[in-house]
Amino acid sequence: MGKRVAVVLSGCGVFDGSEIHEASAVLVHLSRNGAEVKMFAPNIDQMHVVDHVKGSPTEETRNVLVESARLARGDIQDLTQLKVSDLDAVIFPGGFGVAKNLCTWAVEGKNCSVNDQVKSTLLAFHGARKPIGLCCISPVLAAKVFPGCELTVGHDTNDDGRFPDAETAGAIQELGCKHLNRCNLIVGGRLKAAQFTFSPGLELPAVTSAWYVP
Repeated sequence: MGKRVAVVLSGCGVFDGSEIHEASAVLVHLSRNGAEVKMFAPNIDQMHVVDHVKGSPTEETRNVLVESARLARGDIQDLTQLKVSDLDAVIFPGGFGVAKNLCTWAVEGKNCSVNDQVKSTLLAFHGARKPIGLCCISPVLAAKVFPGCELTVGHDTNDDGRFPDAETAGAIQELGCKHLNRCNLIVGGRLKAAQFTFSPGLELPAVTSAWYVP
């Protein structure tokens, strides 16, 4: 039987929700490795809605769960329905929705707050000693919820333009976490590297990932 993995979305669209390429890459990779995927999102309003043609906010109001259902083809549940006992791991794809809807990092940076449902989900997986996968900007969630953990958002410099979250690395370190300059990282609790194989070759292609293994 394949591993049971929760994928938590933050909307649909890079500028105000989940980054579609990243979410798709996660789902394809999990499928290729025989995982059983359950998708979730918080039933809350988005911080705002961005016109992805113009790149500017609109006057609309949209719901994170409803928008995430577009990516899930309707097969998605309210995050309040997630039961850690029924799952083996959780993954958060990136996208500005993480920093706008799952927490307030986009507005408040290191002083942000994390959505209560998101925080309780992370704490529950940590408490059950089950893996937490974080893509792109999503490691900021761990930086707020797990003080002192090791994680990565890629690199702390952006000399070649490949790591737009470089400034975030500094803010993460100001929170007391250790940032490692890697594109893919597996870490364990108590700031120690861990050897952990969730499924053969589960490093996510083309996205920065941080695995927090309690």
